[in-house]
Amino acid sequence: MGLFVIVLLVIATVLLIRNMNKRLRRLPDSFSDVEQTQREAEIARLNADLEQSGPASAEQNVDQDRSQATAAPAEVEVKGITTDSEAPRAEGDQGRV
Repeated sequence: MGLFVIVLLVIATVLLIRNMNKRLRRLPDSFSDVEQTQREAEIARLNADLEQSGPASAEQNVDQDRSQATAAPAEVEVKGITTDSEAPRAEGDQGRV
């Protein structure tokens, strides 16, 4: 019985390898890199925008208040938490996890 299982696994492996080789042969040698050309176009557009805007408008976009520390609101204390022994049991709840 064990030999039969091993033979089936070997046959399945051989068929999978043949199928993957056929799929790999169908693929083109190289793919066009559309994302790279889009990135380069975006970088060129951003550089052109920076050159047109100049340093004066770049300073206007800076948030001056970020260097000052802001007070975070205090956390509200949670009340009314019950433990498992105090909580009412629902119907059908037998206390098992």
